[in-house]
Amino acid sequence: MTGRSQASAGDLLELVRSGRATTRGALQQATGLSRATVGQRLDRLFRAGWLREGAGGPVDSPLGGRPSITLEFDDAHAVVLAADLDTRHARAAVLSLAGEILAEHSGTLVLGDGPDAVLGELGRWFAELLEKAGHRADEVCGIGLGVPGPVDSGTGRVVQPPIMPGWDGYDIRGRLARAFTERTGSGRIPVLVDNDANLMAYGEQRTGHPDCSAFVLVKVSTGIGAGVVVDGSIYRGIDGGAGDIGHIRIPEGSQALCRCGSYGCLAAVASGGAVARRLAETGVPAASGSDVRDLLAAGHPEAAALAREAGRRVGEVLATVVTLLNPGVLMIAGDLAGTPFVTGVRELLYQRALPRSTAHLDVVTSRLGERAGLVGAGALVVEYLYAPERAEERLLALGV
Repeated sequence: MTGRSQASAGDLLELVRSGRATTRGALQQATGLSRATVGQRLDRLFRAGWLREGAGGPVDSPLGGRPSITLEFDDAHAVVLAADLDTRHARAAVLSLAGEILAEHSGTLVLGDGPDAVLGELGRWFAELLEKAGHRADEVCGIGLGVPGPVDSGTGRVVQPPIMPGWDGYDIRGRLARAFTERTGSGRIPVLVDNDANLMAYGEQRTGHPDCSAFVLVKVSTGIGAGVVVDGSIYRGIDGGAGDIGHIRIPEGSQALCRCGSYGCLAAVASGGAVARRLAETGVPAASGSDVRDLLAAGHPEAAALAREAGRRVGEVLATVVTLLNPGVLMIAGDLAGTPFVTGVRELLYQRALPRSTAHLDVVTSRLGERAGLVGAGALVVEYLYAPERAEERLLALGV
């Protein structure tokens, strides 16, 4: 830790939350602060309700004595709200600060209806979920939202999203905060917005692969997008456009018109929407990636064949992604993430990528399933609000 003598209460909280220092003595050693100063700063955290005392730790001295009292982050002092939007469907939840889903709801929300209507409805969902979970609006510390488009993380606004008509540049943070206040009467709370694949990757990496320093998740649903987590942090690029692999051009798609207006995009030939269109052309009723998912679950042979072909097209692009990023885990998620599609990905990936790039690569499917984006959104809010500098600002605002 830099500036050890200046370590704030937020810095001490970070040490406790990460497990690097969980006793008063360990905090003194890690920060160089005096016992009295550590005590004063811990007292602020206790008064805020952010820390609690746990069980006694082991006795380090050979002479014996009382065990040190351990310190723990109190993950019951607040809750987080999270939502994950798809083109025609959404999922929302109340989560504990530890990421446990306390109440959940899913239903139809059509992005094409526009941000004002969609975010207003989310406000109603959140109010009902809080009641279901038995929590008050003033216990909510923040809201996290995943959307199927590139997001400028500095502003929380989507940037030229191909499958979100009417959302480009819209003030999502402000509208969702107002919707929540209108439904609950609470004060304004922080709202964080990120790309859905980013949040899925963040949730999956933190819960299932915390030791993986380079993690890639590919979501194949109505569109195709990737989330990248490097050294525990989401990699977004300069303005949120990282991972938008659905708009990489491929030769096989030169005649396919994408929703972005270009020809030959990967999403135009290999997404759930593209597979649904090809099935519909043969007389099979399918209009979206979720319809394809249902057909695959029922063992529909034509759907399986087209999903495997789509997997090969995606695998061809992923060979370049894997060569560039050298990840330890490549996770396939979304509506098409079943055996036929993953088989197709593996066929082309291992054929096209250098053996050096895949020697230590695990190709896996989602562990959290449809909850991955919710878990990731909740974790993003917690990490943002309790980071040292932000924590210190919030403590001052609380008057402690």
